[in-house]
Amino acid sequence: MSNLDRQAALTVCGGRGFVVAEPVRELLSPRRVQLGESTEVRRLLPNLGRRMVGAWAFVDHYGPDDIADEAGMQVPPHPHMGLQTVSWLHDGEVLHRDSLGSLQTVRPRELALMTSGRAISHSEESPRRHARFLHGAQLWVALPDAHRHVQPHFQHHAELPVVTAPGLTATVILGALDGAVSPGTAYSPIIGADLALARGTETRLPLEPDFEYAVLSMSGEAEVDGVPVLPGSMLYLGCGRSELPLRAESDAGLMLLGGEPFEEELVMWWNFIGRSQQEIEEAREAWMSGSRFGEVQGYDGAPLPAPELPPVPLKPRGRTR
Repeated sequence: MSNLDRQAALTVCGGRGFVVAEPVRELLSPRRVQLGESTEVRRLLPNLGRRMVGAWAFVDHYGPDDIADEAGMQVPPHPHMGLQTVSWLHDGEVLHRDSLGSLQTVRPRELALMTSGRAISHSEESPRRHARFLHGAQLWVALPDAHRHVQPHFQHHAELPVVTAPGLTATVILGALDGAVSPGTAYSPIIGADLALARGTETRLPLEPDFEYAVLSMSGEAEVDGVPVLPGSMLYLGCGRSELPLRAESDAGLMLLGGEPFEEELVMWWNFIGRSQQEIEEAREAWMSGSRFGEVQGYDGAPLPAPELPPVPLKPRGRTR
């Protein structure tokens, strides 16, 4: 999915200087962003209070939207660099196309994982015949320096490992949880898991004390470490936890995001993650000139033009501001 913000700002993120080493309960509110003509998303990362959670650098939550009489998601071809995209659905379908020639319909609780490496482009759209509701999350994982120039590739996994406890079903999207390992390729220590909680459930989820964590609420009423988390909001939890108390007031859906704090400082602008403003400028020029990122075949529409770069140089501000 693209960042369609026409006033995209240069952001420096990463580095361990602002990682919270102890457990905290920091509730992050979303910023509402229009994605195309019919889809509004709630952007949780980057946030005014926090820019990364482990290697997770971008989190959008959308829906549930009634698109029975609408086109649904329509995101034209656009580029990515230096990151992985993770598409995760609770309702609906998304048709993925990319410059490698991939064509895949993604359905609820199937992993669509695209590794951009040095350069890739893709589009996302609701199929012409689609389900009534569209509900999901789009996330980016920053690639560490040693792997950010890997060959671009796309993975689709319809079957993912599951961890269960009374009232809890945890689907491992990326990384490992309680011994269950996702088949998706990860380039840094990370965890992404979908948590389905039945009404009245009280349980504890095992965690890695060296990881930092956050929980995104997708649906229902739940408490995370005693804090009510409403759909479309995210609770940052810091590090130093070996378990996480969860309680469901109703059937609820959550996403657990975490990982080893990301050591490198990054420059993120529009749909690119690099290490310097020069890299970002070169990537924008390559996209606008039609080089490097390839071409998406089959999408009915023009590629998305890049916004103008801001006239001022970026100012390093670390992981928080």
